[in-house]
Amino acid sequence: MTATAIPTSATGVDVQVRPETARGAARGHNRAGWLFATPFLVLYVAFLIGPVLIGLVISLFNTTTVKSGVGSWVGLSNYAEVLSQKDFWASMWHSVLFTLLTTPLLVLLPLLFAILASRMARKQWFFRLAFFAPYVVPSSAVCLIFAFMYTPETGLITNAFSWVGLTAPDFFGSTSGAWFAVVLLTLWWTFGFNFILYTAAIQEMSEEIYEAAAIDGAGPWQQIRMITIPLLRPTMGLVLMLQVLASLKVFDQIYILLAGGPAYSTRPVIQYIYDTGFTAYRGGYAAAATMVYFVILVVISAVWFLARRRNNPAKV
Repeated sequence: MTATAIPTSATGVDVQVRPETARGAARGHNRAGWLFATPFLVLYVAFLIGPVLIGLVISLFNTTTVKSGVGSWVGLSNYAEVLSQKDFWASMWHSVLFTLLTTPLLVLLPLLFAILASRMARKQWFFRLAFFAPYVVPSSAVCLIFAFMYTPETGLITNAFSWVGLTAPDFFGSTSGAWFAVVLLTLWWTFGFNFILYTAAIQEMSEEIYEAAAIDGAGPWQQIRMITIPLLRPTMGLVLMLQVLASLKVFDQIYILLAGGPAYSTRPVIQYIYDTGFTAYRGGYAAAATMVYFVILVVISAVWFLARRRNNPAKV
């Protein structure tokens, strides 16, 4: 076995490094990496991969949540029923509609306020705290607060409409009013997460770029349009994808505030799965609906990944 001579820059003395020593060191690094990753992998398999596999198995049986065991084998019958159910596709549309209503607001408004906050010479910490604080409030508390403010005649938001000479919508009795209520709640509640992502990205931008632009005569608006926004495009893509997935998985605020009403006109697909599994006790059917929805989310994520890879092949 031959040895490899590597000259050192400090002393000029050749250091003999045997190939088997280098391979042993590489194996040692790999073992250390697997050792540190093992706790995460165990939890990942136990709480993500495991439940997915169990759900896949249950979806092939006529499982009920009020009896032990998986029930009788039905094959793909549950999937065929899911795909033919109008209620499933109606709830799917409600999730998509919620995504369409909330995603533009929760992508663009945090961007605007993050740029404005970064331009503040003082008290930037106050804006970061004020915008992010609602995000850490539990969903149940947020829904109860807004339910009180949506109360007819006495609610704060209801009275705000009358103060400006408008008639408040029926937040709990009409479909349009219910969507307005849940979108406003979601905007206030989750605004801070995207705001922090944008703020962190802006902080990473070099001040020298802005100083050079100012020397060349660029004003604040030109700096935002020509420097800040182009540099924020990767972050905007990330925020867009995270927001789409988060909106498609909506459940808490609609279930607690509206229970999917009125007349199931706002019920999202996750609540539909919950109702069929734990109210109608059809565990196998609910598992099949979950698998269908899981595939839809995976396809959306894959499309985003491929699109990003095509646009930035060196960064993916």
